[in-house]
Amino acid sequence: MSIAHDHGGHGPYTVEDLHAREDEGRGLELEDGWLVKLSPNMRHNIAYERLRDIIRAAAREAGASVHASCGGDWEIETTAGIRKPDVLVVPRNLADSWFDGDCPATIAGQDLLLAVEVVSPRSGSEGRDRFRKPQEYAAMGIPQFWLVDYKPEPIIQVFVLDEHEAATGKSVSAYRLDQSAKAGDLLEVDVPADKPFTVRFDPQILAKRPSDLTDL
Repeated sequence: MSIAHDHGGHGPYTVEDLHAREDEGRGLELEDGWLVKLSPNMRHNIAYERLRDIIRAAAREAGASVHASCGGDWEIETTAGIRKPDVLVVPRNLADSWFDGDCPATIAGQDLLLAVEVVSPRSGSEGRDRFRKPQEYAAMGIPQFWLVDYKPEPIIQVFVLDEHEAATGKSVSAYRLDQSAKAGDLLEVDVPADKPFTVRFDPQILAKRPSDLTDL
């Protein structure tokens, strides 16, 4: 079994180092050559699983050819290294291609249609989710990004890609806030795909106990 180079415990690290760990990098992301820990908890995980199920149902109803999955061990390549969005949506033909030949270890960030990050409040990953990752996802050209809070009350912010010209004259991609919804509101989001589909739900669902739900 290959062992990751620990470089004396000080880095910098590579994608190969991340994957060569005994745990194969589970629970870790690679940021600018450093390994950083994700900060999940049970409520965080339940929130992103519900979002995945809601997105899947909306895509299925519209007949969109997409694959929606929870993050965790799903890895995407960004300008910083390796990220693991809580929910990601890719074209179905891309997911089908993973069954042909060698299945890739990572997904190119630019192949995503949607990336979702659920914030764990007061955690080590909160700042990255709110500030760093949106910059990276925009730079990769991911059309849509959702930032989700489940405490103290559920709030979902939907960002869409916007291109503008920087002072250097180069085209720069950044997200602009398109809409937001809190518990009690009806969120309606059009997600880009071969057949664009609309996701509709009340963010309050992220705060409901499992015993209060009958359709998820």
